[in-house]
Amino acid sequence: MPKFNLPRFFKESRPEGETVLTGEDARHIGLSLRMRVGEKITLCSKGVDFECEIVSITPQEVRCRVIDEKPSEGEPTVKVTLFQALPKSGKMSTIVQKAVELGVDRIVPVITARCIARPDSRSIARKHDRWNKVALAAARQCGRGVIPEVTEPVSFDEAVKLAAEMDKSLFCYEGGGDSLLTADFEGVETVGILIGAEGGFEPTEAEAAAEAGLMSVTLGRRILRCETAPLAAISAVMLLTGNM
Repeated sequence: MPKFNLPRFFKESRPEGETVLTGEDARHIGLSLRMRVGEKITLCSKGVDFECEIVSITPQEVRCRVIDEKPSEGEPTVKVTLFQALPKSGKMSTIVQKAVELGVDRIVPVITARCIARPDSRSIARKHDRWNKVALAAARQCGRGVIPEVTEPVSFDEAVKLAAEMDKSLFCYEGGGDSLLTADFEGVETVGILIGAEGGFEPTEAEAAAEAGLMSVTLGRRILRCETAPLAAISAVMLLTGNM
């Protein structure tokens, strides 16, 4: 069991000596968790876990003293970006939650030709905020050392361009491809995974991905739902890179 098996919170800057938590974090510690002076929490900053002791507490402010630190055990050795075509209904929240638990570094929603869900700008803003809250809650629950970002949606062409900049990118294509077992991850630090929506990808999109250098792969002989496919692909990459 990890040494810092404590309530987990995140800070942008590295905590030094004494540090202060305010706002929602302070209210959660004082009112929801009912913690007291002398109890400990974990503060995470940029992949490092800091064990901290509470030295003063109010509903508005919690002051802590750093007593130990170590690299976060929940962070993989590869940074995986999931490029996920927007699914319909509330499936994206489930995908975000489970992808964070499995170790992704970033989630990029993508608008593809076969996306059924095409929310307007106001709806996207609300969804984007909710997805990032889901990512935060999942990161706390599963012991991550960072909060994976959920970006604003991008076009398919932009997603392919971003994926092509990574060390290895996988285009998970229902039309066929190589086995994931043939993918070489030797020396790879960044991985992109591109997943389609309910209807998969258009053949022209598959051609564009291949031309950009993405590796077309199959996730097996069975047809996976759009909320299952990313979890299968992430799990496989984590296993093949020694992060499971």
